[in-house]
Amino acid sequence: MTQIEIITVSKKGQVVLPKKIREEMRVGYGSKLLLIEKEGKATLSKLDPLLKDKAFTLLASEKSLAKDWLSKEEEESWKNL
Repeated sequence: MTQIEIITVSKKGQVVLPKKIREEMRVGYGSKLLLIEKEGKATLSKLDPLLKDKAFTLLASEKSLAKDWLSKEEEESWKNL
């Protein structure tokens, strides 16, 4: 289900997830979330405890490979194959 909420960033840069969204995502105290920012958009996902270490490795690998990654034009052309 898609939910849209407007939230406010505190002076410390903190945000509060609305209760309905916390319940839907089954997120509570101590839950680990994965935040990915790409091209000015942020995606927040619940991090499965079993994937926590693998997710870090994948993200670290992506950062190290990003400098050799294809240009946006080349990436778009691959999507059309």
